[in-house]
Amino acid sequence: MTTKINFNGEIHDELNISVMDHGFLFGDSVYEVVSTLNSKLCFLDEHLDRLYNSAEAISIKIPCDKEWFREQLNNTLLAAGNKESYVRIIVTRGVGEINIDPSSCEHPNVILMVMDVTEYPKSCYEKGIQVALVSIKRNPRDSLNPNVKTGNYLNNVLAKMEANKLGAQDAIMVNPWGFLTEGTTSNLFFVREGHILTPSLDCGILSGITRLLVIELAKENGFHVEEGKWLGEELSTADEIFLTGTLKKVMPVSYLDGRPVGSGKPGPITLNLLRLYEDFLTKKA
Repeated sequence: MTTKINFNGEIHDELNISVMDHGFLFGDSVYEVVSTLNSKLCFLDEHLDRLYNSAEAISIKIPCDKEWFREQLNNTLLAAGNKESYVRIIVTRGVGEINIDPSSCEHPNVILMVMDVTEYPKSCYEKGIQVALVSIKRNPRDSLNPNVKTGNYLNNVLAKMEANKLGAQDAIMVNPWGFLTEGTTSNLFFVREGHILTPSLDCGILSGITRLLVIELAKENGFHVEEGKWLGEELSTADEIFLTGTLKKVMPVSYLDGRPVGSGKPGPITLNLLRLYEDFLTKKA
């Protein structure tokens, strides 16, 4: 397993950055996670588009263009030499004075982390995972908009900690008005009476790249998909639940709050979408 870190265009085995970087001090940064398939970056254009949109939303001016990212990512992947890689792209506000005013930060830092990917065990997809509906709320859109992918993840961290205490592998959060949003690092889908339901962007969620693809694949294959608002307690009536994300892909959920979802095993629609998603990736590669 080899890790390489590209810092503003220079590749290192390890990296020390200033503690005065506002990304470290205040979580003032944006990021993306990209995975490879057959050593090729998946959905890089979509991830870079979202990175630039997130940076614009919090007024960070990324000091390089998308072609620079492509070139530097390829260089760093080559230097790492992994069969498959986990790639984390980070843009921080940069070094500044030790106060929350960002005006002293003149030079954003760009960090590209490439490491050997750690895949979820096959048992997670065969048996499903356990999730818990937690008390920690997802940020409202008029506070820190969850559709902006920033390095400020404390409420997700607290949600994950609560889920762990409840014996679950991930948390499902509601917004301050009690409507379902998403997991800590993934989007939420559930199935009722054959219909696929997923919280809308209005609920305060990240517009996941995997989420959008799964919606598209589901519709192309004759499934009814509805984006809307559902209260947290409605999740207990689901026949199937699954999560989506760059690393999770399509992750079945078999238990909610310690109780089985449907039969307590991954449901047929979930497994169908998992197969469709994997087939799409294989063809794309």
